[in-house]
Amino acid sequence: MSAAAGLPAQLQVFERGWLSSNNILLVGRDETALVDTGYATHCSQTLALVEAALGDRPLDLVLNTHLHSDHCGGNAALQRRYPMARTFIPPGEASLVQIWDEDALSYRATGQQCPRFRFDGLLALGRDVVLGDLAWQVHAAPGHDPHSIILFEPGSRTLISADALWENGFGIVFPELAGEPSFDEVAATLDLIEALDPVCVIPGHGGVFSEVAEALSLARRRLEALSRDPVKHARHALKVLMKFKLLELQTTSVDEWKNWARSTPYFDVIRARFFASSSLDELSAEVLAELVKAGAALADETEVQNK
Repeated sequence: MSAAAGLPAQLQVFERGWLSSNNILLVGRDETALVDTGYATHCSQTLALVEAALGDRPLDLVLNTHLHSDHCGGNAALQRRYPMARTFIPPGEASLVQIWDEDALSYRATGQQCPRFRFDGLLALGRDVVLGDLAWQVHAAPGHDPHSIILFEPGSRTLISADALWENGFGIVFPELAGEPSFDEVAATLDLIEALDPVCVIPGHGGVFSEVAEALSLARRRLEALSRDPVKHARHALKVLMKFKLLELQTTSVDEWKNWARSTPYFDVIRARFFASSSLDELSAEVLAELVKAGAALADETEVQNK
C-alpha cells in the first residue's frame, strides 16, 4: 500500500506485482471507488486489500482504465462481494462485454483469464468523473490499447496513467502487432501527458513517481527505437506474454507449456506477421530460451518454471 507524498489524502495506491495492475482506491465523503482490479488469480488479495482499507464501508464504484485482463480481472469478484457497486468502463468495447466475446476482448487470444463481469456505464471522454470528492478528467490514451483512458486531477496534478506511461517505459503496443499502425498514437498520448504537466504519476505497473520529464524522455527514446525495429517490438511482446503466463502458472510441464503456446492465437498472429520463416514451436522454444538466458525462467526436459 502506498500513500506517496503529493498524492491526494483520500487516495491509496495498492502497488501490485506485474501479473496484476496497481489498484487505486479513492474514499470520499459519500462514495468509494477503485480504479483497476488486477488479474483473476490475484482476486482474493485484491478483495483483502479493499476490505482492509474500507472497513465497514461498501465499495460504490469500480472503474477500468482499459479492459486488458490484468486491469479488470478482479471485476467479477468485486461485483460479487459488493453487489451494489457500479462498474464503469471506457467506451469502445461495451458491446463486446455485453455479449462476452473473449476473442475480441483479447482474453482467449492471449491465453489469459478474465471472469465475465457486467458494466453499468461508460466513462465519457472529455468529461469529469468524481472520485474521492475530486473531479478527474477522462482523457483518451490510445496506443497500448486503442480504447484506454487516463485520469487527471488538476488540483493536485495527479495522473493515473495506466499503461500509457510507466517510470521506465510503457506497455506493449498491441495494435501494431496485428498490423494496425499505432506507434504515432503512443507518441500523441505521451504529448498529451506532457501537456497535462502532472507532478505525480500513478502507473499501471511499478511505483508512483514524480520524475515525469525523465520518464517521458525515456519513453520517447524507447518508442523511437521500437518504431525503427518493429520486429524487436514483436519479439519483446512474445516474451512479455510468456512471462505473464509463467507468473500465473509458476510451474507447468513442458507438454502443457507447448500446448498453451500452440493454442494461444495471438502467438501465431505475431509469428505469421514478423517471423514467417519459423514454425510456432521453433519460435516459442527460441523465446523461452531467451527468457531462461535472461534469468526470467527455468526450464528442463520436463518442466517450465517462473523465476
